[in-house]
Amino acid sequence: EVQLVESGGGLVQAGGSLRLSCAASGFTFDDYAIGWFRQAPGKEREGVSCISSSDGSTYYADSVKGRFTISSDNAKNTVYLQMNSLKPEDTAVYYCAAAFSLAEARAGEYDYWGQGTQVTVSS
Repeated sequence: EVQLVESGGGLVQAGGSLRLSCAASGFTFDDYAIGWFRQAPGKEREGVSCISSSDGSTYYADSVKGRFTISSDNAKNTVYLQMNSLKPEDTAVYYCAAAFSLAEARAGEYDYWGQGTQVTVSS
C-alpha cells in the first residue's frame, strides 16, 4: 500500500520556522520525485518545492525561494521541507506527493498524495 505521511505542521509566529516531514512507503522511493504543494482556503493549489530522489535536483516556487529548503533522506524514504522566515501568507494545508519525474512534479502531475498537514503563521 502506497503511503505518504506528512508531519511537522503547527502554529508559528511570523518570522519563525517549521520543518515538515514526508515519510513514504509502498513504492520505490528512489524512482520518484517528491514535491510539496499547499492550498489555502479560497485559493488555488500552489506548488511549493520538489526534489528528485535519484539525483537531488530541486525546484522552488518564487514565493518561497531563499526561505524554504527541501531535502531528501533516501535511507529513510523521507523528504523534509525546512521553512524559515515564515509569513502569514504561508498559512495553508501542506501536502506532499510523489511524481515519476521532477518535470512531472513541477507540472503538478502527481501519482500519489498524502493527507496534508496544517501550517498556520500568525502575524
